[in-house]
Amino acid sequence: MITQIKGRLIEKSPTELVIDCNGIGYSVNISLHTYSKLSNEENIKLFTYLIIKEDSHSLFGFITKAERELFQLLISVSGVGASTARVMLSSLSPSEIVSAIANEKVSIVQSIKGIGSKTAQRIILELKDKILGIENNENDFELIPQEIEEAISALEVLGYSRKYTTKLVSKIKSDEPEISTEALIKRSLNNL
Repeated sequence: MITQIKGRLIEKSPTELVIDCNGIGYSVNISLHTYSKLSNEENIKLFTYLIIKEDSHSLFGFITKAERELFQLLISVSGVGASTARVMLSSLSPSEIVSAIANEKVSIVQSIKGIGSKTAQRIILELKDKILGIENNENDFELIPQEIEEAISALEVLGYSRKYTTKLVSKIKSDEPEISTEALIKRSLNNL
């Protein structure tokens, strides 16, 4: 098993990297989350997971061990393959995925392209207890506090984009840590 790769970055796209390791170019599939965290340095290190099938060998790269562990948990669920897990990690940040599963937010998991209601429920059911282990083992990402999650969900119901409201609600909460959920929603609506 190839667990990490360190080398010179040759090619970079939002879904794939080519890394030169002692003259051999490795094609590494990545998520948009990993892509967004990559620096412009020539030498990089990624944590990897190798999937071997009859007709292909696919290497997936992650910026943190926690993201790789989340990927491995996602593909352990029946009906979730490597491509779907990568789409999940590209659509939501690892912390948003962990929070959605831990808080049993089926609608958030289902909002990801290629995931239906039954698959979303299966992911939550199978990973709810396991997902908390990632948060405890790694400080790369944490669960989204309940007040923030509730405020974001309320704003989503009103038709606002999750990506935009997550940033706004998180900023308001960090400025005023003691703010109630109701006040957080009202303040967010005033800033939209």
